[in-house]
Amino acid sequence: MLDLARLQAIRLRPRPLFQRVVGTVFLMPSFYLPFRRTHIVLEGAEHLPRGGAILIMNHTDRYNYWPLQYKLWRLGLGFTATWVKGKYYEHPLLAWFMDATNNIPVPSKGYLLSKDFSALHRRLPDPTEYAALRRIADGHTVPEAEVPPAVRALLEAPCPDVPSGRYLDGLRARYAAMMRCVVALSRQALEMGLHLLIFPEGTRSRRLGRGRTGAAQMALYTRAPVVPVGCNGSDLCYPGDSPLSRGGVITYRIGAPMRADGELAPFQIPVPFEPFTPSAEPHQATFQRLTDLFMDRINALLDPPYQYDPDAPPDEPRGAERFL
Repeated sequence: MLDLARLQAIRLRPRPLFQRVVGTVFLMPSFYLPFRRTHIVLEGAEHLPRGGAILIMNHTDRYNYWPLQYKLWRLGLGFTATWVKGKYYEHPLLAWFMDATNNIPVPSKGYLLSKDFSALHRRLPDPTEYAALRRIADGHTVPEAEVPPAVRALLEAPCPDVPSGRYLDGLRARYAAMMRCVVALSRQALEMGLHLLIFPEGTRSRRLGRGRTGAAQMALYTRAPVVPVGCNGSDLCYPGDSPLSRGGVITYRIGAPMRADGELAPFQIPVPFEPFTPSAEPHQATFQRLTDLFMDRINALLDPPYQYDPDAPPDEPRGAERFL
């Protein structure tokens, strides 16, 4: 499972051997299979800065970053470190693969809550339990009568790792420590000259959805250039769980970089802050405005089937099954 010790054990590499091995042994042959050849088109490659940049891209399917990584490598445009979900570190073999290919697992509060609930009750919380647990963890008031017994049991579980002994204080301390490690790994990746690849939506969706603020926080904290990337057609090549492309055309459009002393200057935070900590909370409105700009830049690089859906309903809370 993903915990602080697991995060601290991650070692990034400026020229990750296993990315090259996977590209040579697996991706290259699969892209040139007879009757299912995959054509990878990279438009706007001249926009990629030399050295580390934050790449923000839509996430249409499980594998849409693999062809991009392959093309960047083959063209000599650098390697990546990619933010991935913590759930991919549940299985030791998959965790090893993720480490070897230069990924950075990002735990969410939902992941930690679901893991803790599952450890105590030997099952995942149902949608009602998860909704109540998440609201309480986010600082909202939930009437006592609306707190399910299984949630109350978790909240009352002792936590000897914090002075108060309260579960919620322990959760917040653990989350903060893990996210500090994520931030440190991300800075290290950029300093190595790696591109830090982030999917701002935080989940897969054929059509572009609302972005989360993690990329914005990292951009303002590191002052690294931010490069929007629009991915088109990958979902048709990877329609399911198979890592073998069915063939077709995948077009990546790379937009002009947004720099701290240019387009990002109006969003700069005038006081020190750490991403994903209480010091960042007063700036959430700024982070969201910048995130909206990021999503607009990605949207402009997408073909119509992948752009914003104006008729999409608002995001609805989802259950814990997506975390594990």
